[in-house]
Amino acid sequence: MAAEKKAWDARYLNPDAPHDTSYYLKCIGGGILACGTTHTAVCPLDVVKCNMQIYPEQYKSLGQGLKLVASEQGYGSTGLLKGWLPTFIGYSFQGAFKFGLYEFFKDIYANMVGQELFEKYQGAIWLAGSASAEFFADMALCPFEMAKVKIQTSPKGTFPTGLGAAIGKMRADPASGFPYKSLVPLWGRQIPYTMAKFYFFEKIVRLFYQYVFTAPKETYSKAQQLSITFASGYIAGVVCAIVSHPADTLVSARGKPTNAGKGYGQIAKEMGYMNLCTKGLGTRILMIGTLTGLQWWIYDTYKVAMGLGTTGGSAKK
Repeated sequence: MAAEKKAWDARYLNPDAPHDTSYYLKCIGGGILACGTTHTAVCPLDVVKCNMQIYPEQYKSLGQGLKLVASEQGYGSTGLLKGWLPTFIGYSFQGAFKFGLYEFFKDIYANMVGQELFEKYQGAIWLAGSASAEFFADMALCPFEMAKVKIQTSPKGTFPTGLGAAIGKMRADPASGFPYKSLVPLWGRQIPYTMAKFYFFEKIVRLFYQYVFTAPKETYSKAQQLSITFASGYIAGVVCAIVSHPADTLVSARGKPTNAGKGYGQIAKEMGYMNLCTKGLGTRILMIGTLTGLQWWIYDTYKVAMGLGTTGGSAKK
């Protein structure tokens, strides 16, 4: 009797790196490195971007904003590096869930629909997997994001810059809504952002290998593959920044003292739709494009070091 054919399983599409528990744990580690380090590295840009969004009359451009913060508040943890610790902790947690759960949910949904629908609607699987992962990632991020924004946007001397003291003060103030008042707008910012981040990265990297780097993927060196990863991530990041900017502005505006106790609808109405969509956008495109490109590069570099290979593109043609 002929051997019974094995059922198709998305976890074993790459026999050299099966998606077992060890694989998902390694992806979690890569996500921590990718998100925690990059978000912390761009903290000075984030400080200026957040203040441009809620104090546009004072912070008019990236260069002027950097000089203003440096001259008035300094370069350290009370100035351009304000909020670096909640940034590092929050985005490390977020990265663990974002990348680890993306790989997990992607496999779950692929197996739910089966091989035929997976191959036909692969983009939908990327979108569903990334949205599901970010839903949980934002729950881990939200308290730290709220503390970060409050630290970064409070006028000098009006709010603690240390994480512990900041959380203590927010807990004591019912109007702050700590720790989950910003979760819904955070979902509104991060879920579309992450869907764009993963969908466009997966799409762009495949287009690179299909139309630009047309030899079999394994014939390119790891350095070349990682360069393709960075370029794909940077392009995807520009799209992400534009898609998620209005919600990002609302999250930042929540930290403004005069907005304490207001609903997000009221804040949006007072700011105006144009300001919501454009204030700080140029700085955010620069920040998110660079950050997303670096995140994918760090993530794939880590995967290569772990023996998992780079993301995207067909291994054989």
